[in-house]
Amino acid sequence: MKAHSTDPLPPDWFLRVRLKFRHLQLFVALDDHRNLHRAAARLGMSQPAASKLLGDLEHLLGVSLFERHSRGVTPNWYGESLIRHARGMLTSLAQASDEINALKEGNAGTVSIGTVLAPAVTLLASAVERVHRDSPHLEVNIDVGVSRNLVPRLRDGEFDFAIARIPSGMPAGDFVFEEIGEEALCFVCRAGHPLAKDAFDLIPMLGYPWVLQPPGALMRQRVEHLFLHHKVAPPQRIINTPDIYMALAMVDKSDSITVTTREVADLLCTQPRFAILPSTDALSVQPFGLISLRERRMSPGAAKLMSTLHQMIRERRTHEPSTTLAHYSDVTL
Repeated sequence: MKAHSTDPLPPDWFLRVRLKFRHLQLFVALDDHRNLHRAAARLGMSQPAASKLLGDLEHLLGVSLFERHSRGVTPNWYGESLIRHARGMLTSLAQASDEINALKEGNAGTVSIGTVLAPAVTLLASAVERVHRDSPHLEVNIDVGVSRNLVPRLRDGEFDFAIARIPSGMPAGDFVFEEIGEEALCFVCRAGHPLAKDAFDLIPMLGYPWVLQPPGALMRQRVEHLFLHHKVAPPQRIINTPDIYMALAMVDKSDSITVTTREVADLLCTQPRFAILPSTDALSVQPFGLISLRERRMSPGAAKLMSTLHQMIRERRTHEPSTTLAHYSDVTL
C-alpha cells in the first residue's frame, strides 16, 4: 500500500499533477468494472498503460486511490472522492454540447429587454409566447419603463435590446433604430363618471383631477399640447405617477381622469369598472421602435426574439391595413 502524504493538496493540485482527461475516464471505468484489465479494455488501452497512468497519479498525489486484491481493485475513500468528481466533470462536459447547440439555435440562455408599456402588453408578450413554443428554456427578462430611463440602460449593457424611443440628447449614432409605429392614446375615467355620458369636451374635463405621467413624459406632453392646440389651459390639478396601475387605482376610487395607450386601455380598462372617453382628436405619441447597439453582437436567443418581433410586425401590417402602426421599415439613425 502506498504511504499517505500528510501535505495538504493546494487549490491548483490538478495542474501540478497534470491531471488528464484520460485520468477521469479511468477512474469511472475502474469504478464500473472494479478490474484493471476490463477498465483498460473499455478505454482501448493496454493494462500496463492503465496501471502506469494510475500509479503515476497516486505517486504525485501521495495517496493510494484503490485497494488492489486478487480479484481486482476497490476504491478507498480518496478514490471514491475523485470518482464522484470525475463523474460530475464528465457529465458536465457531455452536457456542454447540448447547451452549446441550444445556444447556437437560440433555444437557451437569457434575454433581457427594456420596453415602454404598450408594446409589452401586446407585441412583446405575444412574441415571447411564440418563441417559447420552440425554445421553452430561453429565459426572458422584461423591464417596463420610459424611454429616457431604458435607453441609457441599454447603452450600459443591461438589455440586449429595447422597444422604446431614442431620447433627445443621446448619441443616435450609437444605436440602430427600427421603427415599429405610434402609440394611440385615450382618456380613461371610472364607469359612472359624469363625463362618461357627455359628448367629448376638453373644458369640462378641467373641472376634475387628473393622474398623469410626470412632467416631460411623452404622454404628459401630448395631453398638454392637445389643450394648448384648442387654446385651453392644460389641467392644473394633477397627481404625477409613471405607474399605470397607480393611475388606474386613483381613477377607480375618484373622479380623476388619466391617459394611457389604447392597447393598455383595451386590456386593463374594461367595463363595468372603467370608461374610455371618445376623443374627437387623433391622440398619439411619436413612433417607438426596436433599438439595439450598433457595435454589440446580439446573443442567439436575443436575435431569435428580435427576429420573431420583425415577423409579427410584418404580419400585423399585412392583416391589419387600417392599423395605427406606421409603415414598418428599417431606419438607421
